[in-house]
Amino acid sequence: MRALRSIPSVLVLTLAATDFGLSSAAELPGSRPNIVFMMADDMGWNQPGFNGGKKGLTPNIDKLAGEGLKLTQYYTHSVCAPTRAAFLTGRYAFRTWSDWRSEDFGKPSYLKALGLTLAHNERGEPTRRIHALAGEERTVAEALRDAGYFTALVGKWHCGEWLPEHLPMGQGFMHQYGHYAWGIDYFTKTIVHNAPARFAVYDWHRNQKPLREEGYATDLFGAEAERVIAARAKEKDKPFFLYLPFNAVHGPLNPPPGFEGDKGDPLAIRDAMLKSLDDAVGRVVAAIDRHGFRDDTLVVFTNDNGPVLEEMSKPYRGTKNTTFEGGVRVPCLVRWPGHTEPGSANDEMIFVADWFTTFITLAGGEHGGEAPVDALDMTATIFGDKASPREEIVFEVEGSVRLPTLRRGDYKLMGDMLFNVKADPAEGKDIAKENPELVEKLAARLAEVGAERPPLGDKPLLMDPPLPYIYGIEENKDVPDWLKEHVDAVRAKQPKEWAPGTTPWPQAPKGAHAAKQ
Repeated sequence: MRALRSIPSVLVLTLAATDFGLSSAAELPGSRPNIVFMMADDMGWNQPGFNGGKKGLTPNIDKLAGEGLKLTQYYTHSVCAPTRAAFLTGRYAFRTWSDWRSEDFGKPSYLKALGLTLAHNERGEPTRRIHALAGEERTVAEALRDAGYFTALVGKWHCGEWLPEHLPMGQGFMHQYGHYAWGIDYFTKTIVHNAPARFAVYDWHRNQKPLREEGYATDLFGAEAERVIAARAKEKDKPFFLYLPFNAVHGPLNPPPGFEGDKGDPLAIRDAMLKSLDDAVGRVVAAIDRHGFRDDTLVVFTNDNGPVLEEMSKPYRGTKNTTFEGGVRVPCLVRWPGHTEPGSANDEMIFVADWFTTFITLAGGEHGGEAPVDALDMTATIFGDKASPREEIVFEVEGSVRLPTLRRGDYKLMGDMLFNVKADPAEGKDIAKENPELVEKLAARLAEVGAERPPLGDKPLLMDPPLPYIYGIEENKDVPDWLKEHVDAVRAKQPKEWAPGTTPWPQAPKGAHAAKQ
């Protein structure tokens, strides 16, 4: 593995094969493992125990770290939806306009940054412009389905919540369970608002039908994943791809059942939510092993972006919604017995989009597609001793609501700031003034890539009604009485008046310290 780089690579692979039963990475393309990709939401770098977190909160995740490989220089975009779109398509979020989330198109401050105004329907009601990951995009689920895999999504989608072509089963998934939009109440399964509408919407579905279900969302995701894995044990001749993007530990801060701590202590609630996430991860991994899939299943556990509190990013600087290391460098674990060395680490630079090409390689699928991808094949890097082929990561470009940011080699240009990430991973010293030529070079590269952003278009489609009972235009056409009663009860407890200039959603971020505004 990369931790053994001082030993000749041929000898490394020989030792690995001898001591750990590891195979050469050259044998892996087309080997068609099952793939289980678990992704936490807003978890900080130092929250899991294996990265220095509180002892006892993440025993299952820590066990997974001991059984597999840690990717220590693994990057994502700095917000939920862009990361998900990059994972699904293998393309930087700006190429699909996924650096702007669907909900942003109902928020005046975000629309203003795009040069747009809030839309109104033909009845004069303010409503949301429809925005999502386009149905024309080729997803990793479509590629693996076409390669003969059973594909399932259990969890948070956040790539579109209204039109069928923007929902999971229109994007390559054969099974869907969970919620479409950004973040539900863990118990009521409602989104707190549908900007610009300020009231709750139901968002809980199985196979894109309304689902009435009691329980805590994290627990339910774990249970559904167990059911999917158990069902696949009856068809072991067909490999499966399970994408499991948890909503935990994203807000709202809903303590799980049995919480005995101080409900007024947000840190105690966050710890309990993390423990609940860990329990669910443990159930999923145990199901993989119990049903005989352990040796032929690639398990990945990672996170979508940095946390909302900088103290959870240490030793890195920054948070979610910023492109400091704390916003974009996240934990990532990989377990595939016989192909990953237990307890090992790999410090090569890898980006979330790279799973797209890597998974297709492992599945023996077709790499061709109409749109070029930014994903690079990391098979030989993760499962062998090869250096990462990735030299740069484009986190943001001009036209995003966040600062244009490029990592190239050891250096990161973030707006007009420059950091040497290798020498100064905590980004404590801006070295832009001492390196004007490098700044100019990186800025030119960032402008070159940013010029590839396609036009946004007019966004003429509107969400109608502006305040649906449930997400999904088809599901909203015939809403069952139980769902109406449930949502009405939630809305009845929500504020009816707001102070001038205030909203139940945050305003568009500005500058480097967006998450602190």
